[in-house]
Amino acid sequence: MLVNFNNMLAQAKSGGFAIGSFNAYNYETIRGIIDAGSQAKSAGTIVAFGKKYLENMALEDAVAITSALAARTDMPVCLHLDHCDDIDVIRMAIAAGFTSVMYDGSALPFEQNATNTRLVCELAYAAGVSVEAELGSLAAGEQSHEGSSADREIYTDPDQAARFIAETGVDALAVSVGTVHGLYKGKPNIRIDILRAINEKAGIPLVLHGGSGIPEETITDCIHNGICKINVNTEISVYAVEKTAQALCSGERPHLSVIGKKQQKYVSEVVAKYIAFFRHQSQA
Repeated sequence: MLVNFNNMLAQAKSGGFAIGSFNAYNYETIRGIIDAGSQAKSAGTIVAFGKKYLENMALEDAVAITSALAARTDMPVCLHLDHCDDIDVIRMAIAAGFTSVMYDGSALPFEQNATNTRLVCELAYAAGVSVEAELGSLAAGEQSHEGSSADREIYTDPDQAARFIAETGVDALAVSVGTVHGLYKGKPNIRIDILRAINEKAGIPLVLHGGSGIPEETITDCIHNGICKINVNTEISVYAVEKTAQALCSGERPHLSVIGKKQQKYVSEVVAKYIAFFRHQSQA
């Protein structure tokens, strides 16, 4: 069933674990994400479809495929429009049937970001759609497919975060505390002290973008300090591409339908790993 992310993130916040948000680009990735979550009996799984993947699939197609696959499981599934700075596209996503949207105004001055986010919240809440926003910005790491190499890291200010939440009424806030989009070029320097200060003032679920490649002990610290949703994109792509290349270099030339089935499995393997780890934190 398709739902917004509010209930699943509330459960994560109260239970001390995180919900995975996994980027999808086509049928194989959507199927792999939902299959992994369903088999793991997850408390919920978020299929994240970024604005930049409109080159791969129309909004209506993403809704149709996700809805059909979600109808086969009792697990709550959220279809989330990821990293969108275009309010017109957000309007179209809500009309198409997305159950959650992210307005990314992180490149804008605070006041403009807050004003635009407040407008998105008004549009979304009228349709029962949840909203994520971002304050602060992430740099781009290796093999990043989000943002650009010109992106610079700006940590989220805890006092500004509290003000932003109060002014917008947003459901969840993505914060910048040292993660990057893509893979890390060196050892990650995640500022748990900043995250802790944001969490003390926020009062809502916090979101961590750039989940690929962060050490497990660091993810544990993040979850214990307010992170309820963690985005994973690059690792899914890197793993599936590497495994596909190995299959094609094995001497066989499988049918395209067989490659598609293999890719569903590759996606599920990465997603299942993260779901198990994020959920385990409630016992850590």
